[in-house]
Amino acid sequence: MSTITTKQEDQEKESKGFSKEHRKVALSSFIGTTIEWYDFYLYGTAAALVFPALFFPTFDPLYGTLAAFGSYAAGFIARPLGGIVFGHYGDKIGRKKTLTISLLLMGIATILMGLVPSYESIGIMAPLLISLLRVIQGFAVGGEWGSAVVMSVEHAPKGKRGLYGSFPQLGVSAGLLLSTLVFSLISNNMSDEAFLSWGWRVPFLLSAVLVIFGLYIRLKVSESPVFNEMSANNDIEEKPVMTVLRTQKKPLLLTIGMKLVQNAVFYIYSVFVLSYLVTTHGIDRSVGLNAVMISSVVGFITLPLWSLLSDKIGRKPVYLFGTIASTLFIFPFFWFMDTGSVLLITIGIVLGLNVLHDAVYGPQAVYYSELFGSKVRLSGASIGYQVGAVLAGGFSPLIATYLLAKFDGQYWPIGIYLSSLGIISIISTLYAKETYRGSLK
Repeated sequence: MSTITTKQEDQEKESKGFSKEHRKVALSSFIGTTIEWYDFYLYGTAAALVFPALFFPTFDPLYGTLAAFGSYAAGFIARPLGGIVFGHYGDKIGRKKTLTISLLLMGIATILMGLVPSYESIGIMAPLLISLLRVIQGFAVGGEWGSAVVMSVEHAPKGKRGLYGSFPQLGVSAGLLLSTLVFSLISNNMSDEAFLSWGWRVPFLLSAVLVIFGLYIRLKVSESPVFNEMSANNDIEEKPVMTVLRTQKKPLLLTIGMKLVQNAVFYIYSVFVLSYLVTTHGIDRSVGLNAVMISSVVGFITLPLWSLLSDKIGRKPVYLFGTIASTLFIFPFFWFMDTGSVLLITIGIVLGLNVLHDAVYGPQAVYYSELFGSKVRLSGASIGYQVGAVLAGGFSPLIATYLLAKFDGQYWPIGIYLSSLGIISIISTLYAKETYRGSLK
């Protein structure tokens, strides 16, 4: 009798998403992506606050920032290539293997960044090396996102794909929080001279500990049940990337368009804003860093809530609200920043990132996964996401910094640029089909 009861309890937990394996997958997705994005965001923070002086010292401060953001963008250029390569092998040999490789590759590149000598020590080789390592970071994270979200969504219990798809997205907020927190703690507890000399390297070198822990967690997770079923039935697509390009053009183009405004405003609100506040308004760097950290904490609530809502009412209405509202908020965001008020700056960043941006980013993982069939899901979702990311996120801080310099510190050209991306994302979302009631097979 007790055995039957235990089995019934296990089945109930399984159906509700409380099984041990479900918890393990959720934890693995969250921790793994946290570490990957911690590594990736470290560069963004350093590019805004440190790298102009260390690796591009021959430039005027504003153009030094422009050069640093240029190397930052190089990582985004490599992301589609990572999405293609890891997507191909993830659809052929499994999601788990690609997750492990991407984490290891990211960790090695980040640790080496912490060891690169400054321009003063080795001249032009310094910015070249840091840019090369950024490209490797971009390649690794290009494979990370698709593998992590597809793994989570394919493991999810019925009716909770949106919620489970949000766990890798939560890792993005956690990675941003962790990188900003570590950077802030170190920079605020030593002199500027010591920080620029060696302190900035500490967050990069800490990645070694995090990667070892992440690999330990990921190796304990089982392969996706959807992929296992395809493998057992010998139903593996031989050339998944080519199949996506040949037969899945519409969802691929739509996912690229749907990505633009989300990625652009995220990097404007979390990376570009750090240098904008310091160079344009002379506001202490801690104001922007603290506001971004607060937003990252709030994201632990807003991301799963928006994702859970998409499980209830559908992906499309939630996503569409986020794209429209994010587009309408672009100019008001700069009004908040230009007040110079610490409170209003923080409110503006939280509104932009959590109330609006997260309505797009929360359900994005599951929406992209559901728009492609199981045999090409990892390739399709990865390519759409990463191409959109490089077109918007990678270049947005660079373009915004250029426009700021070109138009004497005025923000309205940046607002027009971001609004244009918003219109494209709104139209793309309108043409995307609803998917939340469909099967993953």
